[in-house]
Amino acid sequence: MGRANRVVKRMHVLGWIDQVTYEIATHESPKVYNDTLTQNLAPFIVDEVIRRTYAIGIDDLKTGGYDIYTSIDIRLQHSAQEAIKHAYEASLKRIEGYIIEDAKLAKKHDWYYLDVDRCATKIMYDWAKENLDFNEPEWMSKYVDIVNAVDLWKKDEHNNFEYGKVCMGLVNETRELNRVMFANEDNAYKLALLKEAVKYISEENAPIVLDEKIHLIKKEFFKHDKNDTLDNLATAYVVELLGAKRPTNTIYYKGYKGFLSYAVGNTSIVGNGFLVAYPEYDFIVDISFKGAMGLRADYKVSVAQIAKEWAGGGGHPNASGGRIQGFKEQYRYDKVKEQIENLINHKESRAGDLEYKTQED
Repeated sequence: MGRANRVVKRMHVLGWIDQVTYEIATHESPKVYNDTLTQNLAPFIVDEVIRRTYAIGIDDLKTGGYDIYTSIDIRLQHSAQEAIKHAYEASLKRIEGYIIEDAKLAKKHDWYYLDVDRCATKIMYDWAKENLDFNEPEWMSKYVDIVNAVDLWKKDEHNNFEYGKVCMGLVNETRELNRVMFANEDNAYKLALLKEAVKYISEENAPIVLDEKIHLIKKEFFKHDKNDTLDNLATAYVVELLGAKRPTNTIYYKGYKGFLSYAVGNTSIVGNGFLVAYPEYDFIVDISFKGAMGLRADYKVSVAQIAKEWAGGGGHPNASGGRIQGFKEQYRYDKVKEQIENLINHKESRAGDLEYKTQED
């Protein structure tokens, strides 16, 4: 009922239903005929499983009679949800506390100037309008007010505040591109999304309109000549970006040609997509920020053996993983590659089960 009540509350806030209807709806206890079909103790995990199964082409998930097993511990899942809720509520209190504390300091000290009505964006915008020949687009004034409302947490400016929250989520949840390997592209992606967001500022119920458009906006950014799922469109885009980095990201281990990526993730889909697009490579390895590695191959080398020799890992000959001990998190790709090449040089100097690649291979 939690999700249903949140929708009802939202409808009431927006004026779509009156107070009486709201109270009746939130106090209603629907009759449940099959409790096992409606109870969901880990809704976010279920949503992620559904998303991943659709991404690999399973369209009859709800009717195909599949048995899907996960490693989720319901007790830990519940604890995680409670921790997130607690952290969110605490962050709201901190933000309000900062505003109150700043106001006290401004009253206490003459030298402490606090503009409680304008954030930095609005201050600069007002200055530019006053001092420059500023030919602004028609949406900019409204957009600055939205930034101002969410930046200063002006909940009383309801529409601007809610739209700003959706815009914040739009930027914060852009995980399709890695900010280390694709810094410029990641910035361009976020700016493109925000530019699209301004189109709906003047719509009725604008926050909801934008919230419902996010998926399509993201797809339009990645789409080229044909439509597809967001996962497939983003994967094709990332594979193309990886291909452009072949001159700097190629590595070799025992004569096998590999590609090294950093914190790209989704190795099963992206890695296999890369190997199909660039068949001259024998394997691809992606290293996470914490040193976990995912390796993929296409029957040209056993990445299970590579994982074993590099980090005591293992897996399938075409899909393996492990964790590199002593790996130092970096925000520069060249430093990551330096660590991996040092590891490769060390491991190649020692005997291992993986034979060196021959000319015939």
